Amino acid sequence: FSEGNATLKVSNLGFLHYALVTVGTPGHTFMVALDTGSDLFWLPCQCDGCTPPPSSAASAPASFYIPSLSSTSQSVPCNSDFCGLRKECSTTSSCPYKMVYVSADTSSSGFLVEDVLYLSTEDTHPQFLKAQIMFGCGEVQTGSFLDAAAPNGLFGLGVDMISVPSILAQKGLTSNSFSMCFGRDGIGRISFGDQGSSDQEETPLDINQKHPTYAITITGIVVGNNLMDLEVSTIFDTGTSFTYLADPAYTYITDGFHNQVQANRHAADSRIPFEYCYDLSSSEARIQTPSISLRTAGGSLFPAIDPGQVISIQVLRASDSAVLLS
Repeated sequence: FSEGNATLKVSNLGFLHYALVTVGTPGHTFMVALDTGSDLFWLPCQCDGCTPPPSSAASAPASFYIPSLSSTSQSVPCNSDFCGLRKECSTTSSCPYKMVYVSADTSSSGFLVEDVLYLSTEDTHPQFLKAQIMFGCGEVQTGSFLDAAAPNGLFGLGVDMISVPSILAQKGLTSNSFSMCFGRDGIGRISFGDQGSSDQEETPLDINQKHPTYAITITGIVVGNNLMDLEVSTIFDTGTSFTYLADPAYTYITDGFHNQVQANRHAADSRIPFEYCYDLSSSEARIQTPSISLRTAGGSLFPAIDPGQVISIQVLRASDSAVLLS
């Protein structure tokens, strides 16, 4: 992005990772949540009750994208290939959109627009460019979007053709790839066109063309020195704050973790969503925990938790066979 490639986790804004993006002419900057679990990039348009109220946990007032104030803004017609709801409108009107998310009663709806997104290269002499992209002008938001999550919009990074990475690749501006790295301190980076390095671990994507997502196959789970063989499809979703595991993976990880932790388990607490949390005594600064690694198709091993200062294993039991890696 023209504002830099830094990302930042903001705990009081839904435990999501955010980046600064600039769109329109003149440029207007928004801090948007990064979401690999959805495709559409949308910004709140000037509307009443479509962003968190001032009394909410959101630490900054909402910013609005106003098409009439951008000289490069154009509406996307219903006959556009990018219009997923073309059957619901006439050829002379703007294309509507509605995105429904996993969080309860959470959605965004409005109409599609085309405008410029400002980008820059990452070399020692950065070059700036403008990319024509499609995104949503959000008129109605519900659920978590009225709480605190993504008050200034959401940047869908999914596989579908309307996502920004896909549009940039279609236009030949970048390779059809991107990377995101999140540090322990919550600060990270995002890079479009990044193809990784030869010394990185890798695993193939399992893309279902009917419902394309960033899915991979886990073939084993290692807790400490104990390995469980299994095969389960998982989805990488940066828009989900926590990891959800269905059985048998959930029970294997939590039981294996608990059996190797030398600490007292915290009493059940309705305010804490996790089953396995531990109490530290006044003399303890940390407890030693077993490492957890995921073995993926192709044999690569990815550490999920390193031994260190951990007082809970932050995974939740999934209600069905779905597995989400946050």
